[in-house]
Amino acid sequence: MIYLDYQATTPLAPEAREAMLPWLGGPGSAGFANPHSPHRAGRAAAAAIEVARDHVAALLPPGGRVIFTSGATEALNLALRGTGAVRLAVSAIEHAAVLDTARAHDPHLTILPVDREGLVDAEVAIPAGTGLVAVMQVNNEIGTVQPVAAIAARAHAIGALMLCDAVQGAGKIAAPDGADLIALSAHKLYGPKGIGALWVRDGLALDPLILGGGQEGGLRAGTLSPALVAGFGEAARLCTTLWASDAAHVDKLWTSAQAGFAGWHLNGSAIARWRGNLNVRLDGLDAGRLLSECRTVAISAGSACASGSGRPSHVLRALGLSDREAKSALRIGFGRYTGQDELDEAIAAICAAARAQGLSF
Repeated sequence: MIYLDYQATTPLAPEAREAMLPWLGGPGSAGFANPHSPHRAGRAAAAAIEVARDHVAALLPPGGRVIFTSGATEALNLALRGTGAVRLAVSAIEHAAVLDTARAHDPHLTILPVDREGLVDAEVAIPAGTGLVAVMQVNNEIGTVQPVAAIAARAHAIGALMLCDAVQGAGKIAAPDGADLIALSAHKLYGPKGIGALWVRDGLALDPLILGGGQEGGLRAGTLSPALVAGFGEAARLCTTLWASDAAHVDKLWTSAQAGFAGWHLNGSAIARWRGNLNVRLDGLDAGRLLSECRTVAISAGSACASGSGRPSHVLRALGLSDREAKSALRIGFGRYTGQDELDEAIAAICAAARAQGLSF
């Protein structure tokens, strides 16, 4: 199986796995200790968590604190609900973790449109009285990179907070400027599943979603997993070390992938995007059939969270595509561990499967 679904999840970095192992210890090892316990083993686990917190913070702007959560979905819920903001404005192509939470919280939610390139206008109109604006850094379906700093400035000008879902960008591109709250997830940057974080600008108060033991500065009750946190921290540290080489590798793969899909339509901007995401469509393609028949390659037709729904992608529809066009799209994702040969082999298999449907390009 050739894995090309990096937007759904990235492979666990071997170094992150090794960092986790000491904290999975059984009897005879102190690695299983509760990090909130006062004894020596508990303090050692707590110290490992703080080291990891520093590594994650290094991916983010100065002047804020990192709160560990179970993942980005919890982090986004904490941000959207915890600020107490009544009126919300979010982009039309946000992840469901933002859109669904925002709709439940604010029945008068403002949806900020995107253009056919999948970009929010840097001068987008934000209604007066809005308390919080949410625009993601990198879209999980089409890879477009939003003008977060400019939108944050507009939000702040009317007294609103700025939330940025940086799940797809963290560890790959520079942290978003101007945000007051930033959510990220370990398993999108070569760390383990089940752990994420919310970065909160200094001086910003939040109400907790989960009450109990007062952990994470009173914002997230519950016993932290030293193993998951350590894996997250090591994955983040690797990203700071491999930032340039990862980007160069992805740029090379992007160039060859674009050539391999000559004749297909690119969804989203070719310029303002993370190049580890290639979302393409072909007129007349039955994407669902191709995914079923092209069994040697792991790709997707959109967000993993919406797979199986049968609904056209809300992201592609926001670009102005018809339902038929949206259902002819494929998302190919690659990154640090993708080899050039396997990418070439996968593209050949995908194109052969498309031609088997009687399509030419």
